[in-house]
Amino acid sequence: MESFDDLVIQYKPMIQKIMHSLHIYKNQQEFYQTGLIALWEASQTFDERKGTFSNYAYTSIKGKMLSEMTQNNHYKEKNILPPKEDFWERIEGQDSSLFLEKETIQTYCEGLTEKEATWVMESYINQLSIKEIAESENVTVSAVKQWKLGALRKLKVKVLN
Repeated sequence: MESFDDLVIQYKPMIQKIMHSLHIYKNQQEFYQTGLIALWEASQTFDERKGTFSNYAYTSIKGKMLSEMTQNNHYKEKNILPPKEDFWERIEGQDSSLFLEKETIQTYCEGLTEKEATWVMESYINQLSIKEIAESENVTVSAVKQWKLGALRKLKVKVLN
């Protein structure tokens, strides 16, 4: 078996190609290190009777990266939760002094569609329910719920980054 330094030079393009195929664009250095660890582990456990090293290395690297992605996603899901549905309902009864100022809320609306921003502003500034927003905008309740889902999804990404 070659030295590990030689393997790193030889398999660096493979690691980068796997990262590209998995659409890894965040934490690239961490995933590259995961690929190197998987390459080292593959070099230690490779059995020539079972096939070629390149196939074994590819499978090991990709599997380790997928496992790492899964672990990262589970961590985010468990530790960074969006507000529950009843949170938005409880806000309606709160004292208006607890609400953010209109200008501050408008800065959060940057990047939202006009309808999503309407839901945010009407919910927080005017404290309207989904049904009341639907009536004032002459749309269905379902449409307003879609605005809400889109806005929450985009706001979550904005807050987490």
